[in-house]
Amino acid sequence: MSKSRFIWIKRAGITALFCLCIFATYAYVVSPDSPTSSFLMQPVRQGDIEKTIVATGKLEPKRYVNVGAQVSGQVKKIYVEEGDVVKEGQLLVEIDATVFETQVQKAEAALESKKAQLTQLKAERELALLRAKRNEELNQQDAVSQDVVISSQTDVKVLESKIIASTAEIKADAASLAGDKATLGFARIYAPIDGTVASIAVREGQTLNANQNAPELMQISDFTTMTLRAEVSEADVDDISRGMPVYFSTLGNTEKRYQSTVRQVLPTPNVVNDVVLYQVLVDIANPNGTLMDSMTTQVFFVQASKSNTLIVPVAAVKRRGPEQIVMTQKGNALQPLPVTTGVRNRTEIEIIEGLKEGDSVVVGLKEGAEMPNSNRGSTFGGAMPRGPRGI
Repeated sequence: MSKSRFIWIKRAGITALFCLCIFATYAYVVSPDSPTSSFLMQPVRQGDIEKTIVATGKLEPKRYVNVGAQVSGQVKKIYVEEGDVVKEGQLLVEIDATVFETQVQKAEAALESKKAQLTQLKAERELALLRAKRNEELNQQDAVSQDVVISSQTDVKVLESKIIASTAEIKADAASLAGDKATLGFARIYAPIDGTVASIAVREGQTLNANQNAPELMQISDFTTMTLRAEVSEADVDDISRGMPVYFSTLGNTEKRYQSTVRQVLPTPNVVNDVVLYQVLVDIANPNGTLMDSMTTQVFFVQASKSNTLIVPVAAVKRRGPEQIVMTQKGNALQPLPVTTGVRNRTEIEIIEGLKEGDSVVVGLKEGAEMPNSNRGSTFGGAMPRGPRGI
């Protein structure tokens, strides 16, 4: 055999041996018989995590007034339209006040008549006082009898009583006149608060009847601060408290979040189809008016949150006795590793200690895969631990 042929055979053998080693390694690590090939692995990542209670709710103005009419009559003029911004004290509606003006005029006339009668009574009392004084002087001179003196003194007392009664009647008539003027003032309705005319329930020419109840004319709402009424199930309401962080978005703009805190949890529930729901009130500033009345929202009450922390899927963390463990890959095998956890939600859990970013952890079996025989013993310390409790 020539030297060149020997060298060629030697190189071919080395190449074949090298390929055989690669194939054996691939078959052991990647093939279905590899100890880790049956498991779904996922790396530990760094990110944000939060635990929330999810609910739905509707928006309404925190401050609004239903403006009503206190007098009956025909609507003479409406000075605003829906959507107009009004100031407190601005004239909104005018009701025909002809009847009320007539009542005021009659009351004023009656009051003037009573005042004139009072003036007459006072003048008669002055005259009676003079007569009584003169009769007393004449009686001392035996010019008139004592009966005449007593009669003249009685006339003074009678007139003084009439003056007192007339004064009381004048006070009553003055109060009645003030009431008639107030009623006349009710024919002109002014804005009770700053806000926006949200709705108008009447039209010009419509007749109002305020004898039984005050008819509603319009609603004025202050949209600068809105109140969110979120409905929370009785299973979650115990975890909500005053001052708790909240964020929500509207159905029309799910990308924008509004941040606030819980103002109040109402004690009386609403029962809908045997489901007990409690209303949680959340106030939110609305300076630009982007939030509107009756908007539907999706609400998130934040129970706990962490930023820039290590996170793994909930399925990766198992409980073994008092410990929490994850299964990590070491070489060609899996080994349990104790970890300390923090914030946990329905899908993810925070790792405080035991792992570092990029570590691979087992999150489950691949679809259709069975537990490898090589992993049923020392690798797991027995059977594969079951999922964590309380999740």
